[in-house]
Amino acid sequence: MAGHEFFEPADRKRPVADPTAAEPLAAEESRHACDPAFRHGVVVGFDGSTSSERALAYAIGMACRLGSGLIIVHVANRLPTTVWAGCEPPVFVDVPDHRTEVLGLELACADYLAEVPWILVERGGDICHELEEVGREYEADAIVVGSTHGLVGRLFGSVAGRLAKRAQRPVVVIP
Repeated sequence: MAGHEFFEPADRKRPVADPTAAEPLAAEESRHACDPAFRHGVVVGFDGSTSSERALAYAIGMACRLGSGLIIVHVANRLPTTVWAGCEPPVFVDVPDHRTEVLGLELACADYLAEVPWILVERGGDICHELEEVGREYEADAIVVGSTHGLVGRLFGSVAGRLAKRAQRPVVVIP
């Protein structure tokens, strides 16, 4: 089984449940209903970089050994629309990111993914938050990410380091 699924970014406004409904949270719960085949799967952050390709290869092996599904997460770009002057928090806007579609097509044609069931989830926002959120939604057994080697990672902290500090589940960092 192979395929991909696109979710809306988590920071978009969600529909409010009908106040007259018997269960007011039913609409919210149905949005986060996940395919049971991927529950307790392995989440992997993927952006097409060399380090994320190594993380994907490790996550495939891990999912095969566990007999679970693979949840591949691509977090779309976001840019600030205002400069934060200390008065108001910055407002972020989702930048159209066709990279997810390209990654989905590349992954769909990849022979190495034939060994394991997988889905591709697109999110928008902070990478660490979104990976942990997807892990929570799917009750993932682990989150796999590639390490960052560069000046930006040294200055602002790597995604792997920030995720390892805040995650509620095991994080595997692939060099």
